[in-house]
Amino acid sequence: MTPAIQPRGIRRRADLLRAAVQLLTEGGFAAVTHRAVAQRADLPLAATTYYFASRDQLLAQAFSLLVEDELTALRHAVTAGGLLGALEELPHQRLRQLGLWELYVHAGRDPELQQIARAWSDGCLVIIADFLHLPPDDLRVQLVYATFDALWLEHVVEERHSDLSTARALLAFAIAAVP
Repeated sequence: MTPAIQPRGIRRRADLLRAAVQLLTEGGFAAVTHRAVAQRADLPLAATTYYFASRDQLLAQAFSLLVEDELTALRHAVTAGGLLGALEELPHQRLRQLGLWELYVHAGRDPELQQIARAWSDGCLVIIADFLHLPPDDLRVQLVYATFDALWLEHVVEERHSDLSTARALLAFAIAAVP
């Protein structure tokens, strides 16, 4: 018989994950250590190893939470302002997205993170497919997603805020290619 999960334990684990996401967005992959996470969550260091067997497990679960949060934010942005509006919102969440992209690249070397990265990509495809009223595996959806994704990455990494009009034009061109 498995013991019931206590509300305090659920809260502590959630606090540790949120602290890991905050550190990830502020300082990247290297900023997420057991000590830093415990300190940010205002919990004893032992709590991190109690709830997470390793730093890799902590990072994977933080990445998963970050992906969920970003997919929710993207869906809201697309619902409110379409893909062009969502693209314009990107500079406002730059640090969070840098953490997301950093883990995404790191996933190329870590099979557990690859699954989470795929969930992010698949989630983005579904959001764009819904916006275009097409199935996610439609090549036109993949074209718009590839365009959006490339512009998103360029915008977040290179901070091309002044070039937003070109990005809007490219995305509009890709969307117009969808009959």
